[in-house]
Amino acid sequence: MGKISKSTLNKVLLRTQACQFAHNYERMQSLSITYCLEPVLKELYKDRPKEERVHALQRHLEYFNTHPIAIPFILGIATALEETTDEDHKDTVVGIKTSLMGPFAGLGDSLLNLTWFPIAGSIGASMCVNNGSIVGPIVMFLLINLLYWPLKYFGLHKGYEQGMALVEKAGMAIFDRLGNLANVLGVMVTGSLVATAVKLKLGIKFAFGEGDPLVIQDQLDKILPCLLPVAVTFICYHLLKKGQGKNSAQIIVGIIVIALAFAALGYYVPALKIFA
Repeated sequence: MGKISKSTLNKVLLRTQACQFAHNYERMQSLSITYCLEPVLKELYKDRPKEERVHALQRHLEYFNTHPIAIPFILGIATALEETTDEDHKDTVVGIKTSLMGPFAGLGDSLLNLTWFPIAGSIGASMCVNNGSIVGPIVMFLLINLLYWPLKYFGLHKGYEQGMALVEKAGMAIFDRLGNLANVLGVMVTGSLVATAVKLKLGIKFAFGEGDPLVIQDQLDKILPCLLPVAVTFICYHLLKKGQGKNSAQIIVGIIVIALAFAALGYYVPALKIFA
């Protein structure tokens, strides 16, 4: 594998778990990045003078900020560059590391924070809403980490093995595939949650003579089950998108007021349960 041992890379991987503990508003994650890279620099400079090792640590104290799960990818690439770059050109390692933090931050936010994290949270929350089970938070925790840990391990080790080739060639194809899979999974989970977690039933009936009354809800279920929950979901989505998410409190209060008013008038069965 080269000069850097697998045990050293695993030490870096474990240290990334604490990458947010030293977050500050001057240089963001610079202290954490330096702490994570310390085992690598210690191994690379073990036969060098102490001054060079100190300078190597100081070199990585520059401003740095990216998505925490993307840090192992960047650290793997930085480790490969540290190993192969001459001492006179070590500043290029810092430059490449800094240039990667923006793209990886965008990928992490879109694929993880805005896709997988809400999916895992929705699945766990739905379990709690339906039966109050404590399994919900556990399932959410497991779903998140069953994706995060393999990503971090793969990113660190493959980043070290391939260096910049991970980003320039195979990396982008992998991220595109992950993005497509995440989008498909998100649509499937959202669709299932609409059918199971959003409940809305009309209570309107029409009596014709002495026969059984015509129940509107039964007719809607025959035409398209869950039509009303889907309609309510799309209305809420449209309002949230129009207000850019800043009107969520008003939408929730509005739904409660409308639900109470229609229930008092008898227009719907008081079983409205909207999961949000």
